[in-house]
Amino acid sequence: MKNLDKAIQRIEDYLQAGVFPSAEVMLCSEDDETQHFLFGQASILPEVTALKAGMHWDLASVTKVVGTGAVMIDLLLDGRIGLDYPLADYYPDFIHKDITIRQFLTHTTGLDPFIPGRDSMDAEGLIDAMCHLKLRENNDFLYSDVNFILLGLMLEKRLRLPLDEIFTAQFAKMGMNETSFGPVENAVPTWHDLPAGIVHDPKARVLGPHCGSAGLFSTVADLVKIVRYYFSDDRYLKLLKNYSGQERRRSLAWDLLEGDWLLHTGYTGTFILMHLPSKQAVIFMSNRVHLKDERAVWIEERNRLIEDFIEALA
Repeated sequence: MKNLDKAIQRIEDYLQAGVFPSAEVMLCSEDDETQHFLFGQASILPEVTALKAGMHWDLASVTKVVGTGAVMIDLLLDGRIGLDYPLADYYPDFIHKDITIRQFLTHTTGLDPFIPGRDSMDAEGLIDAMCHLKLRENNDFLYSDVNFILLGLMLEKRLRLPLDEIFTAQFAKMGMNETSFGPVENAVPTWHDLPAGIVHDPKARVLGPHCGSAGLFSTVADLVKIVRYYFSDDRYLKLLKNYSGQERRRSLAWDLLEGDWLLHTGYTGTFILMHLPSKQAVIFMSNRVHLKDERAVWIEERNRLIEDFIEALA
């Protein structure tokens, strides 16, 4: 494996600065070679809890590629869903009849994600509101959970199964058995005022096992399996294409960075960084919202760390 000193030092600096109380990193390649690191304590409040290998992390939006995106990619490559078919063809409850699967997967739907009174809605009300979202003036890239929640609802209608069962079947294909919706045991506490193993994302708490945007918990060892699943078949090289048709380059579900790196991040301080041509990947888990939520600052900190890993592995 490559020299990771710069990336590891940055993580240790972030730990000392209180950016997160804990982090777990796994680097993997095509073969069985891995590098595994644990940093800090799983939690500081309400009491110090040791971080141990095999604990579950709240993936937040990494759910979009581990769950919904993984299912969608295989269905598309198998020809069971059409990329440029309208979502409403498969999910008639959605009122906009010309917004395509491609647009949902690349966050170019033009949907306005604002839902008045969202925090007081139950699952039925939230789903109905998402099916009747207004449109913005353009369909420029706008990252939003609603795109993948609607994709998840479409999958339930198309496959006639609850989303958690759809995910479980997908995980079985990948050899994964430690990834599921919460609540879960042996979890790293995410937010200090929320029990460990309960999802942090408010929409995921309402929608439960029907949420396509967030809600999954997993271990780094299980996430290695999805990475190697993509390494194992050259057909996934088709992901190294800009599917958005816009300046902001997007693969199917994944962000597409320069140099053919695929990336997806999660609000809680998680990301998967994957390079299919060289068959290398970084799985990074943290609970950066444990004590504070400085999202704008974290995005800058996270991006510097991602750059360190790319520099080390390039």
